[in-house]
Amino acid sequence: MTKWEYVTVPLLIHATKQILDQWGSQGWELVQVIPGPSGTENLVAYMKRPLED
Repeated sequence: MTKWEYVTVPLLIHATKQILDQWGSQGWELVQVIPGPSGTENLVAYMKRPLED
């Protein structure tokens, strides 16, 4: 059974691709993007990656 670790990442609208590319290069997979507590101008990305044994 695969075990996962998770992270939430604030996304800046003007740098979304760069932020996601950086986290993706570290093995993180994007699960979902939702509006942050301040509304749609502040997005939050939820990501996961397998835990290393």
